Amino acid sequence: MPTDTNNNDNQTNKKLEDLQQNIEDSTGQVLTTNQGLKVNDDQNTLKAGERGPSLLEDFIFREKMTHFDHERIPERVVHARGAGAHGVFKLNEDLSEFTKAGFLTDTSRETPVFVRFSTVTGSRGSTDLARDARGFAVKFYTDEGNFDLVGNNIPVFFIQDSIKFPDLVHAIKPEQHNEIPQAASAHDTFWDYISNTPESAHMIMWIMSDRAIPRSYRMMEGFGVHSFRFVNAEGKSCFVKFHWKPLLGVHSVAWDEAQNISGKDPDYHRRDLWEAIESGNFPQWDFGVQIVPEEDEFKYEFDLLDATKLIPEELVPVRRIGTLTLNRNPDNYFAETEQVAFHTGHVVPGIDFSNDPLLHGRLFSYTDTQLKRLGGPNFHEIPINRSVNTVHNNQRDGHMRMQINQGKSAHGPNAMKGGCPFQAGMMDGGFTSYAAPVEGHKIRGRSKSFFDHFSQAKLFFNSQSEPEKNHLTDALCFELSKVETIAIRERMLYFLSQVDEGLAGEVAYCVGLHVPKALKTPLNQTKPADASDEEYAPVVKEGSLAKSAALSMKNSPTSDIRTRKIAVLAADGVNEDSIQAIKNALEAEGAICEVIAPRLGFIAGMNDATIPVAKTFMTAASVFYDAVYVPGGTNSVATLEAEPDAIHFLNEAFKHCKAIAFDDDALQAIKATYFGRKLPNDNSNETVLMEGIIMSRDASTLATKFIKAIGQHRFWEREKARKVPA
Repeated sequence: MPTDTNNNDNQTNKKLEDLQQNIEDSTGQVLTTNQGLKVNDDQNTLKAGERGPSLLEDFIFREKMTHFDHERIPERVVHARGAGAHGVFKLNEDLSEFTKAGFLTDTSRETPVFVRFSTVTGSRGSTDLARDARGFAVKFYTDEGNFDLVGNNIPVFFIQDSIKFPDLVHAIKPEQHNEIPQAASAHDTFWDYISNTPESAHMIMWIMSDRAIPRSYRMMEGFGVHSFRFVNAEGKSCFVKFHWKPLLGVHSVAWDEAQNISGKDPDYHRRDLWEAIESGNFPQWDFGVQIVPEEDEFKYEFDLLDATKLIPEELVPVRRIGTLTLNRNPDNYFAETEQVAFHTGHVVPGIDFSNDPLLHGRLFSYTDTQLKRLGGPNFHEIPINRSVNTVHNNQRDGHMRMQINQGKSAHGPNAMKGGCPFQAGMMDGGFTSYAAPVEGHKIRGRSKSFFDHFSQAKLFFNSQSEPEKNHLTDALCFELSKVETIAIRERMLYFLSQVDEGLAGEVAYCVGLHVPKALKTPLNQTKPADASDEEYAPVVKEGSLAKSAALSMKNSPTSDIRTRKIAVLAADGVNEDSIQAIKNALEAEGAICEVIAPRLGFIAGMNDATIPVAKTFMTAASVFYDAVYVPGGTNSVATLEAEPDAIHFLNEAFKHCKAIAFDDDALQAIKATYFGRKLPNDNSNETVLMEGIIMSRDASTLATKFIKAIGQHRFWEREKARKVPA
């Protein structure tokens, strides 16, 4: 007996000691809620039928998401680093056939907006140039209430069901044991998650592509991601996807360039947006919609409710209906950009939700997050979040209450105030939810139509140009080379082989492995504990569309050079006539020219003109510019030839495939570069010496060819051809 008692006491003391030290080791343990309840399915929200709406009674989802939403304070859990601007939205086409939303039916209106761009993964102090998705959130201050279109620069997402979101973010954030790496996906926990989540295949193609490192916020697309609903005045509904198309085209930077920018100016995108607006070069996007009639919900080989799928523009063209213009910078970053609170649930009459299970989780999560981050339920009273309408309801009190409500009643229905504030009827603009039919058993699961994970990933990859495919391959090689666990690399190689065998083979060569022909464990582990592997196995099929032109940035408009920054390399003795001629031609097209010299202040032209200097070689770098021009002038050219930073500037611009122009008498400086040695000794009046390298004696000819080259953005042909063993 004494022995048994001692054993029990020892066990009790051990448990108390573990509790006091907060020791937890989940190895070999069953997943539970915070209350110790064993969880059968942690991958699917509770729904009314497989394709039905998510149910509020899902206490497991709410506990998981509530904890996640409150994990960080005060910065946003995701999208912490951002930049914002004010602007206007002007409707060009009446959409009353599809929606009764006033700002989408009255072409005489200009709707005020506030837009916040952001990186997703990093903290507030991280770089703008991380390889990452970018947030593109727009708050429309309509006279029917605020409408928030909370989207990204990528039209799809990693996951299909919102209950998986905390796991995704935990995986991509810095690893738990050492808080490394910051704002980066190249580490084990992220790729461990991805390799076990095949529904992420399509998003991985996008996030590893050049789309993930945009040249500017002004030169990236935006997407609402989800299928929403339009509802017109007659109560008829259709599905809609939202798009933002930049008028300057869609452009990126090279990965090596992004890494350099991160070290030299981590505020690059913020600065670019601010300076463009301050200078009057207001960024603009066309607002577009893809509309799918209610009766066509099941017409396509993908499910409209699946956030990992897009609607190819070949099947449903984007209808451009209005223009967004950003024309005013914030007066105070914290009060506006940091305190702005977006929410997918901020809609107006005429816009409603589909049964997308990722969207339904966001409808809960956003309000919950703002309650924690902004300190209480009155965040809507912060000026940047206020509706242009005066708010009338029976909500009172709470942290930081600003609105002063008169009278003693705060309930409804009431007789004391004549029933006020009264409910608005539908004819008076009151919001009513679309009466979508709902049926089915309560179930944790998802429709079989969600199980095709690879056909659109293949579509995206096959739609890229060869340089874009090469960059995507390089990105995967870089990322997986950073993964230390070989089993994760092998799993990812098998994963990639489902998208493209050639892609998987190239990555396998780079990471020193072979592509597995099979896996020891099933590809899809995101299933209920008691479901079979076959029941939740991915559907393998080929899509009917081989390529989609809209998915390649090569097919984005590229002739517009407005706001492109051109570096002019010069020193004392430069030919001022050449500088002025090229500068006038470029600025007439909307480009921005900056003279870079060995010192600040002024340099002297060969005819004693005084030329202002914008930056020195010590503070400037080629990665901040879209193209380079070297004017003539014997002394200037000789100085540049002997200046290592000037030669490095040119070499780097060449490496990043940018347009380079120079006067024929500047060839001496160009010959000092590694690429200049390959140029022919041709001093004819007009010469394109190689892709994007232009020389001429005639300023007019040089300007014309240079402008055309800058409009092409990059000359990826300069990159080395692939030499990967078969």
